[in-house]
Amino acid sequence: MSSAEVTPLWNWAHFNELGPHDLYDIMELRTSVFIVEQRCAYQDTDGLDRVSQHLWTRGSDGGLAAYLRVVPPSVKYTETSLGRIVTATTARRTGLGRALVREGIARVAQTYGPVPIRIGAQKYLLRFYEQLGFVSTGYEYEEDSIPHVEMLRA
Repeated sequence: MSSAEVTPLWNWAHFNELGPHDLYDIMELRTSVFIVEQRCAYQDTDGLDRVSQHLWTRGSDGGLAAYLRVVPPSVKYTETSLGRIVTATTARRTGLGRALVREGIARVAQTYGPVPIRIGAQKYLLRFYEQLGFVSTGYEYEEDSIPHVEMLRA
């Protein structure tokens, strides 16, 4: 984000603490990007939301601008993981995505201490995540017809 932009107000809650309006907006953003925009029919509700912490911010219009979830260690991977990382189309190329991931990393450190973080990144975002300290493990795979790479931040 540029220095002229406002620092995002981050919201952080466990699934059990999410209000119905926040949960609805989170699911709406994830559906609009991962299913509709990326034309990918898949089961977004995978059971991991219920055990995860959720991080999001809203734009000046009140709409959800960016979101990710933090999955605890030993649930999806041995390590803690960030997932469902998404920014609204109106918030892209503003630096908000980078701020979101940085905040997610900070929240992991506050919650679990200095632990490694694993992600499954869409391959075209490899450089983006490398700039945030993630390193490819070399494991590449296709998920829902989209090339992915597993990455680890030590």
